[in-house]
Amino acid sequence: MYCERHLRARKDMDITLEQPARARLIAADQELPVPATLRYTGADPLAVHIDFPPEVALDGERVTWTFARALLEDGLTGPAGSGDVHVWPCGRARTVLELHSPHGLALLQFDTAALRRFLLRTFAVVGTGREDVGAAVEQGLASLFGGV
Repeated sequence: MYCERHLRARKDMDITLEQPARARLIAADQELPVPATLRYTGADPLAVHIDFPPEVALDGERVTWTFARALLEDGLTGPAGSGDVHVWPCGRARTVLELHSPHGLALLQFDTAALRRFLLRTFAVVGTGREDVGAAVEQGLASLFGGV
């Protein structure tokens, strides 16, 4: 039983999902389209990542925001988050992501259906409550200490 579970956890760690997403940056007087990629990896089962290409960043570098998968899930049905990332529904078809950084604040609007589809795909890799954080911690410590 342990061996089967351990093999499944190792297999899940090797899986990375990526899904292009259309976002709209909400500015004071307009909305601008922003390309983004939603990303999930079994090696970091509790987190989701949103990657933005260099051409939309202030410093011309690729930007990645990482936050709890549960935060994204909760934000699809009601206001969620504290600190740097907040998520809330905006009607039935849109979801807003509010991102705070030292450079300022960004409000991004996503299609809720696309976010739900992405979450369902992540749950197919690692279901809620089945995150084997022990394996992720072991792998992180092994890479940190170089097999010492």
